[in-house]
Amino acid sequence: MKMILLPVLSILLLQSCSNSPKVKEKEKAEQVKEKEVFFPVSPYLRGQVADINQKGVNPLKYTTINNHTDSVWLKIADLNEAFKEFLHPEIDSVNLIGLFTEKKFMDQTIDAFTFTYDAVGKLPDTMTLNHWDVYVDPNTGKVRRIYMVKNIGINKTLQLTWQSNKWCKLTTIVELPNGISSVEKEEKITWDF
Repeated sequence: MKMILLPVLSILLLQSCSNSPKVKEKEKAEQVKEKEVFFPVSPYLRGQVADINQKGVNPLKYTTINNHTDSVWLKIADLNEAFKEFLHPEIDSVNLIGLFTEKKFMDQTIDAFTFTYDAVGKLPDTMTLNHWDVYVDPNTGKVRRIYMVKNIGINKTLQLTWQSNKWCKLTTIVELPNGISSVEKEEKITWDF
């Protein structure tokens, strides 16, 4: 009996060992699927633009270059053009999963849930977006602010700060040869008067 039991136990042990990696792979795949849900920034921003369109309010755009500020009223028809840099690439859970990782935490200093997205590694040359943050009010669950960073040229960066339902600011920053960064241009568009 002992002689039969030993081979049977050996076979069962070998089978359980051979199934173990498959089970672990399946568990890892399920964990990855859980992590693969990015906040849909692009649809959110398009929704904000649609709200501005629906209200029929012409936003006021302030452009500051070399400490000189000019202002102009934007036509509703020009809104998509004004925000085009940050409506592409599409930021959702489908197309950027392999390129970016998400970190979530409650930031008590600003009283907001913060979702931070950074590149996993070197991004393709065609990818200009390199970082974004989403700040959500913990009491209402609504987005308060979105911050995005894009490379738009050699030593040139474009930052977007979007204050939900109020205004946005596009800041063009140039890194000078001496390593110092300088604001080249700042555009603030406001629609909450």
